[in-house]
Amino acid sequence: MESPTSPTFPVADRPTNAIVHSAALITGASGGIGRAISQAFGRIGWYVGVHYYRNKPAAEATLDGVVKAGGTGDIYCADIREAESIRRMIDTFANRSSGPLAFICNAGIGQSDLLVRHSEEIWDNVIATNLTGTFHCLRAIAPQLLVRGGGSIIVIGSHTGFHGATGQSAYATSKAGLIGLVRTAALEWGAQNIRVNLVLPGWQKTDLTKGLFPEGHGWPDHALRRPPAIEEVVGTIAHLAQLTDISGQVWNCDSRHL
Repeated sequence: MESPTSPTFPVADRPTNAIVHSAALITGASGGIGRAISQAFGRIGWYVGVHYYRNKPAAEATLDGVVKAGGTGDIYCADIREAESIRRMIDTFANRSSGPLAFICNAGIGQSDLLVRHSEEIWDNVIATNLTGTFHCLRAIAPQLLVRGGGSIIVIGSHTGFHGATGQSAYATSKAGLIGLVRTAALEWGAQNIRVNLVLPGWQKTDLTKGLFPEGHGWPDHALRRPPAIEEVVGTIAHLAQLTDISGQVWNCDSRHL
Protein backbone atom coordinates (compact mmCIF):
# COMPACT_ATOMS: atom_id res chain seq x y z
CA MET A 1 0.00 0.00 0.00
CA GLU A 2 1.27 3.45 -0.79
CA SER A 3 0.40 7.02 0.01
CA PRO A 4 -0.57 9.17 -3.00
CA THR A 5 1.29 12.48 -3.05
CA SER A 6 2.24 13.25 -6.65
CA PRO A 7 -0.17 15.09 -8.99
CA THR A 8 1.14 13.41 -12.16
CA PHE A 9 -0.56 10.22 -13.30
CA PRO A 10 -0.59 8.70 -16.79
CA VAL A 11 -3.26 6.03 -17.16
CA ALA A 12 -1.06 3.15 -18.25
CA ASP A 13 2.60 2.44 -18.79
CA ARG A 14 3.88 0.48 -21.79
CA PRO A 15 0.84 -1.80 -22.25
CA THR A 16 1.36 -4.58 -24.79
CA ASN A 17 -0.97 -5.30 -27.70
CA ALA A 18 -1.72 -8.99 -27.15
CA ILE A 19 -5.15 -9.91 -25.80
CA VAL A 20 -4.95 -12.15 -22.75
CA HIS A 21 -7.50 -14.42 -21.07
CA SER A 22 -7.83 -14.22 -17.26
CA ALA A 23 -6.66 -10.92 -15.80
CA ALA A 24 -6.44 -9.30 -12.38
CA LEU A 25 -5.91 -5.64 -11.57
CA ILE A 26 -4.40 -4.96 -8.14
CA THR A 27 -4.44 -1.43 -6.78
CA GLY A 28 -1.60 -0.35 -4.54
CA ALA A 29 0.55 -3.07 -6.06
CA SER A 30 3.83 -1.25 -5.46
CA GLY A 31 3.42 -1.88 -1.72
CA GLY A 32 4.08 -5.02 0.31
CA ILE A 33 0.70 -6.77 0.32
CA GLY A 34 -0.15 -5.60 -3.19
CA ARG A 35 3.14 -6.97 -4.50
CA ALA A 36 2.53 -10.35 -2.86
CA ILE A 37 -1.02 -10.49 -4.28
CA SER A 38 0.28 -9.65 -7.75
CA GLN A 39 2.84 -12.43 -7.62
CA ALA A 40 0.19 -14.90 -6.43
CA PHE A 41 -1.80 -14.23 -9.61
CA GLY A 42 1.41 -14.49 -11.62
CA ARG A 43 1.98 -17.96 -10.21
CA ILE A 44 -1.33 -19.14 -11.66
CA GLY A 45 -0.46 -17.70 -15.05
CA TRP A 46 -2.74 -14.66 -15.09
CA TYR A 47 -2.16 -11.29 -16.70
CA VAL A 48 -1.66 -8.81 -13.84
CA GLY A 49 -2.35 -5.10 -13.91
CA VAL A 50 0.08 -3.57 -11.41
CA HIS A 51 -1.37 -0.26 -10.21
CA TYR A 52 0.73 2.45 -8.62
CA TYR A 53 0.43 6.18 -8.08
CA ARG A 54 3.74 7.58 -6.90
CA ASN A 55 6.38 4.86 -6.79
CA LYS A 56 7.00 3.69 -10.35
CA PRO A 57 10.27 1.85 -9.60
CA ALA A 58 8.49 -0.23 -6.95
CA ALA A 59 5.69 -1.03 -9.41
CA GLU A 60 8.25 -2.14 -11.98
CA ALA A 61 9.83 -4.39 -9.34
CA THR A 62 6.40 -5.89 -8.67
CA LEU A 63 5.86 -6.55 -12.37
CA ASP A 64 9.27 -8.17 -12.59
CA GLY A 65 8.22 -10.51 -9.77
CA VAL A 66 4.97 -11.33 -11.59
CA VAL A 67 6.86 -12.30 -14.75
CA LYS A 68 9.38 -14.38 -12.81
CA ALA A 69 6.47 -16.17 -11.10
CA GLY A 70 5.07 -17.19 -14.48
CA GLY A 71 2.56 -14.46 -15.28
CA THR A 72 2.42 -11.46 -17.59
CA GLY A 73 1.35 -7.89 -16.99
CA ASP A 74 1.81 -4.16 -17.28
CA ILE A 75 1.99 -1.27 -14.84
CA TYR A 76 -0.86 1.23 -14.60
CA CYS A 77 -0.78 4.62 -12.93
CA ALA A 78 -3.82 6.39 -11.46
CA ASP A 79 -4.82 8.55 -8.51
CA ILE A 80 -7.16 6.40 -6.43
CA ARG A 81 -8.87 9.55 -5.16
CA GLU A 82 -9.93 10.71 -8.64
CA ALA A 83 -12.90 8.96 -10.26
CA GLU A 84 -11.93 9.82 -13.84
CA SER A 85 -8.35 8.67 -13.34
CA ILE A 86 -9.60 5.32 -12.06
CA ARG A 87 -12.15 4.94 -14.86
CA ARG A 88 -9.55 5.49 -17.57
CA MET A 89 -7.17 3.02 -15.95
CA ILE A 90 -9.83 0.32 -15.65
CA ASP A 91 -11.03 0.81 -19.22
CA THR A 92 -7.47 0.41 -20.48
CA PHE A 93 -6.92 -2.67 -18.35
CA ALA A 94 -10.20 -4.33 -19.36
CA ASN A 95 -9.36 -3.97 -23.04
CA ARG A 96 -6.36 -6.22 -22.47
CA SER A 97 -8.46 -9.28 -21.58
CA SER A 98 -11.05 -11.31 -23.42
CA GLY A 99 -11.86 -13.50 -20.42
CA PRO A 100 -12.63 -13.33 -16.69
CA LEU A 101 -11.59 -10.26 -14.73
CA ALA A 102 -10.70 -9.95 -11.07
CA PHE A 103 -10.28 -6.61 -9.36
CA ILE A 104 -8.41 -6.40 -6.05
CA CYS A 105 -8.97 -3.12 -4.18
CA ASN A 106 -5.85 -3.03 -2.04
CA ALA A 107 -4.62 0.59 -2.20
CA GLY A 108 -4.73 2.40 1.10
CA ILE A 109 -2.91 4.67 3.51
CA GLY A 110 -2.76 4.86 7.30
CA GLN A 111 -2.40 7.42 10.03
CA SER A 112 -1.28 7.39 13.64
CA ASP A 113 -2.59 10.11 15.91
CA LEU A 114 -5.06 10.38 18.74
CA LEU A 115 -8.53 11.57 17.82
CA VAL A 116 -8.27 14.93 19.63
CA ARG A 117 -4.99 15.69 17.81
CA HIS A 118 -6.16 14.53 14.41
CA SER A 119 -5.90 17.10 11.62
CA GLU A 120 -8.78 17.49 9.18
CA GLU A 121 -6.35 17.26 6.27
CA ILE A 122 -5.12 13.81 7.30
CA TRP A 123 -8.68 12.64 8.00
CA ASP A 124 -9.86 13.78 4.57
CA ASN A 125 -6.95 12.12 2.77
CA VAL A 126 -7.34 8.77 4.53
CA ILE A 127 -11.09 8.64 3.89
CA ALA A 128 -10.66 9.83 0.29
CA THR A 129 -8.06 7.15 -0.41
CA ASN A 130 -9.26 4.12 1.53
CA LEU A 131 -13.05 4.46 1.38
CA THR A 132 -14.00 6.90 -1.38
CA GLY A 133 -11.19 5.52 -3.56
CA THR A 134 -12.69 2.03 -3.26
CA PHE A 135 -16.10 3.49 -4.12
CA HIS A 136 -14.59 4.95 -7.30
CA CYS A 137 -13.03 1.59 -8.15
CA LEU A 138 -16.25 -0.39 -7.68
CA ARG A 139 -18.28 2.01 -9.80
CA ALA A 140 -15.68 1.93 -12.57
CA ILE A 141 -15.18 -1.84 -12.73
CA ALA A 142 -18.87 -2.83 -12.53
CA PRO A 143 -19.75 -1.99 -16.18
CA GLN A 144 -16.78 -4.04 -17.38
CA LEU A 145 -17.92 -7.04 -15.35
CA LEU A 146 -21.55 -6.67 -16.41
CA VAL A 147 -20.73 -7.00 -20.12
CA ARG A 148 -18.74 -10.18 -19.38
CA GLY A 149 -21.48 -11.84 -17.39
CA GLY A 150 -19.82 -11.37 -14.00
CA GLY A 151 -16.48 -11.38 -12.28
CA SER A 152 -14.79 -11.03 -8.92
CA ILE A 153 -14.08 -7.99 -6.77
CA ILE A 154 -12.05 -8.43 -3.59
CA VAL A 155 -11.60 -5.53 -1.20
CA ILE A 156 -8.78 -5.59 1.34
CA GLY A 157 -10.14 -4.61 4.74
CA SER A 158 -8.80 -4.67 8.26
CA HIS A 159 -9.57 -6.18 11.66
CA THR A 160 -9.36 -2.57 12.88
CA GLY A 161 -12.50 -1.79 10.91
CA PHE A 162 -14.45 -4.11 13.21
CA HIS A 163 -12.84 -3.22 16.54
CA GLY A 164 -11.11 0.16 16.24
CA ALA A 165 -7.60 0.89 17.47
CA THR A 166 -6.04 3.61 19.59
CA GLY A 167 -4.55 6.30 17.36
CA GLN A 168 -6.22 4.91 14.23
CA SER A 169 -9.52 6.79 14.06
CA ALA A 170 -9.42 7.72 10.36
CA TYR A 171 -8.01 4.37 9.28
CA ALA A 172 -10.49 2.39 11.38
CA THR A 173 -13.40 4.50 10.10
CA SER A 174 -12.36 4.03 6.47
CA LYS A 175 -12.04 0.27 6.90
CA ALA A 176 -15.34 0.03 8.77
CA GLY A 177 -17.03 1.80 5.88
CA LEU A 178 -15.75 -0.86 3.49
CA ILE A 179 -17.85 -3.49 5.28
CA GLY A 180 -21.11 -1.79 4.34
CA LEU A 181 -19.86 -0.92 0.86
CA VAL A 182 -18.88 -4.52 0.06
CA ARG A 183 -22.07 -6.05 1.41
CA THR A 184 -24.24 -3.53 -0.43
CA ALA A 185 -22.40 -4.03 -3.73
CA ALA A 186 -22.73 -7.80 -3.33
CA LEU A 187 -26.49 -7.50 -2.89
CA GLU A 188 -26.98 -5.07 -5.77
CA TRP A 189 -24.79 -6.92 -8.27
CA GLY A 190 -25.32 -10.53 -7.28
CA ALA A 191 -28.03 -11.13 -9.87
CA GLN A 192 -25.47 -10.18 -12.54
CA ASN A 193 -22.94 -12.74 -11.19
CA ILE A 194 -20.59 -10.10 -9.82
CA ARG A 195 -19.03 -11.41 -6.62
CA VAL A 196 -17.83 -8.91 -4.02
CA ASN A 197 -15.95 -10.04 -0.92
CA LEU A 198 -13.87 -8.49 1.86
CA VAL A 199 -10.56 -10.03 2.96
CA LEU A 200 -8.80 -9.17 6.22
CA PRO A 201 -5.09 -9.97 5.77
CA GLY A 202 -4.10 -9.62 9.43
CA TRP A 203 -0.81 -8.18 10.60
CA GLN A 204 1.78 -8.05 7.82
CA LYS A 205 5.14 -6.29 7.82
CA THR A 206 4.77 -3.48 5.28
CA ASP A 207 5.53 0.23 5.06
CA LEU A 208 2.00 0.85 6.34
CA THR A 209 2.64 -1.07 9.59
CA LYS A 210 6.17 0.25 10.17
CA GLY A 211 6.38 1.37 13.78
CA LEU A 212 3.03 -0.27 14.56
CA PHE A 213 3.82 -3.95 13.99
CA PRO A 214 3.60 -5.63 17.42
CA GLU A 215 6.95 -7.42 17.49
CA GLY A 216 7.55 -10.26 19.93
CA HIS A 217 4.57 -9.79 22.23
CA GLY A 218 3.32 -13.37 21.93
CA TRP A 219 0.16 -12.49 20.01
CA PRO A 220 -2.19 -13.32 22.92
CA ASP A 221 -5.29 -12.16 21.01
CA HIS A 222 -4.61 -14.74 18.26
CA ALA A 223 -5.82 -18.27 18.94
CA LEU A 224 -2.74 -19.62 17.13
CA ARG A 225 -0.46 -17.13 18.91
CA ARG A 226 0.96 -15.93 15.59
CA PRO A 227 0.01 -13.67 12.68
CA PRO A 228 -0.87 -15.21 9.31
CA ALA A 229 1.79 -15.97 6.74
CA ILE A 230 1.60 -13.67 3.74
CA GLU A 231 1.75 -16.69 1.42
CA GLU A 232 -1.47 -18.08 2.90
CA VAL A 233 -3.20 -14.70 2.72
CA VAL A 234 -2.43 -14.04 -0.94
CA GLY A 235 -3.13 -17.66 -1.85
CA THR A 236 -6.58 -17.23 -0.30
CA ILE A 237 -7.16 -14.08 -2.35
CA ALA A 238 -6.14 -15.71 -5.64
CA HIS A 239 -8.32 -18.73 -4.87
CA LEU A 240 -11.32 -16.63 -3.83
CA ALA A 241 -11.11 -14.65 -7.07
CA GLN A 242 -11.78 -17.87 -8.98
CA LEU A 243 -14.73 -19.11 -6.91
CA THR A 244 -18.12 -18.52 -8.55
CA ASP A 245 -20.60 -19.10 -5.71
CA ILE A 246 -19.33 -16.89 -2.87
CA SER A 247 -20.18 -13.22 -2.39
CA GLY A 248 -20.89 -10.68 0.33
CA GLN A 249 -18.56 -12.43 2.77
CA VAL A 250 -15.83 -11.30 5.15
CA TRP A 251 -12.75 -13.56 5.03
CA ASN A 252 -10.60 -13.18 8.12
CA CYS A 253 -7.16 -14.65 7.40
CA ASP A 254 -5.83 -14.76 10.96
CA SER A 255 -6.98 -16.50 14.15
CA ARG A 256 -8.62 -13.55 15.93
CA HIS A 257 -12.34 -13.32 16.55
CA LEU A 258 -14.31 -10.65 14.70
